[in-house]
Amino acid sequence: MTRNPYHLVEVSPWPLTGSMGALFLTVGLAGWFHLRMYSLLLIGVFLILITMVQWWRDVVREATYQGFHTVQVSSGLRWGMILFIASEVLFFFAFFWAYFHSSLAPSLELGSCWPPVGIYPLNPFGVPLLNTGVLLASGVTVTWAHHSLMEGRRMSGLQGLFCTVGLGVYFTFLQAGEYLEASFSIADGAYGSTFFVATGFHGLHVLIGSTFLFVCFFRVLVQHFSMGHHFGFEAAAWYWHFVDVVWLFLYLSIYWWGC
Repeated sequence: MTRNPYHLVEVSPWPLTGSMGALFLTVGLAGWFHLRMYSLLLIGVFLILITMVQWWRDVVREATYQGFHTVQVSSGLRWGMILFIASEVLFFFAFFWAYFHSSLAPSLELGSCWPPVGIYPLNPFGVPLLNTGVLLASGVTVTWAHHSLMEGRRMSGLQGLFCTVGLGVYFTFLQAGEYLEASFSIADGAYGSTFFVATGFHGLHVLIGSTFLFVCFFRVLVQHFSMGHHFGFEAAAWYWHFVDVVWLFLYLSIYWWGC
């Protein structure tokens, strides 16, 4: 009797805890905004973090120790990651649409000009340009790590991942300082809302990608990946390259052209 090449997932509690966490997080955010209540929000964040750690632990076990990630399963995972990144492209497309809708034909309420009257945009050749260099450098280091893994050079792969995560943390630090020094806020009309929502969600993606790569760093350290079986890292690298490309569009449109 031949073994089924597909992975039939066993019963797991993590979809339930994840959905409960999402419910508490949504209700908790509403309570925080309107009533300044933090309890439900903290419960939601705790449930989601526990779900992430436990569920991903199970996936790592299935891939590394139980041998469930066959060729067919890996192909499905790749298509799933491709479709996820495609959905993320549409997610950011909505923010660019909102930005160009307001900037290409500014209304009378905005002073019929862009940036609106009273808004002093950030200098695109200051911290934003430095952040661009940081992310481009991180794209080089993650590619270095990827090729090192494919060639079996584990130590070189660790060095590339360490540099990439460090550059991601440095980017987040620079963006936080940029937000603190900005002369406008998210409440300052169309410019403030589109700027902070677009760049803020990108910053969130940088944090997620840095965490993703940090986990991969430890998986390389304990030899979870081989030369031909390291899709967990490939997915993280694809995601990181997507984050790089989105930043280039953000820099050119919002920071450089929009100022």
